[in-house]
Amino acid sequence: MFYHIKGELELLGVNFAVIEAGGVGYRLFVSDNTRTALARIGTGKTAKLLTHLSVRDDGVELFGFYTPEELNVFRLLITVSGVGPKVAMAVLSYMTPEKLAVAVSSEDKKSISKAPGVGPKTAARIILELKDKLKAETAGEGEGENTAGDIASVPSDNSEAAVEALRVLGFSRGDALRAIAGCEPGAGLEDIIRFALKKLN
Repeated sequence: MFYHIKGELELLGVNFAVIEAGGVGYRLFVSDNTRTALARIGTGKTAKLLTHLSVRDDGVELFGFYTPEELNVFRLLITVSGVGPKVAMAVLSYMTPEKLAVAVSSEDKKSISKAPGVGPKTAARIILELKDKLKAETAGEGEGENTAGDIASVPSDNSEAAVEALRVLGFSRGDALRAIAGCEPGAGLEDIIRFALKKLN
């Protein structure tokens, strides 16, 4: 229903922001990462947030995201059974999309379970279901994507791990390989993922 909201940042709370647009003040729940970005802009200034509208029996809630990467990961997380919008926001408040991708691809349940309200069982389910999505995609992909040319374009030892992490986030191997091409040689894993996500989005 809403793609984004752009207007004056009127109020910045602990886990929400109010943006006034067209005479209407929209209250959006935000992650700590988005809140930090908005704090740098400052109240009284123009801000723009991508949105996700959650409609449930007990109410309607609007969630705001500073980057497309965060919105995409949020939408991916809420497809996991038992993970609602509030839990997804807790995960994204604790870790960036890049860190979550690394944690899922490396099956780092401990890191994910450190997010407030996310226990070991929920963390394990996030890893399992997102990895299952990856396996389903892999089964439907052609085998011609992992070519010598693709491997030659890999900029560092971390690139294969980055490709795996990007595939967990729903991108094909071919898209992931093309996205990491051109990344600075010797870059860290999270830096490669961040570089690739900017290109993909």
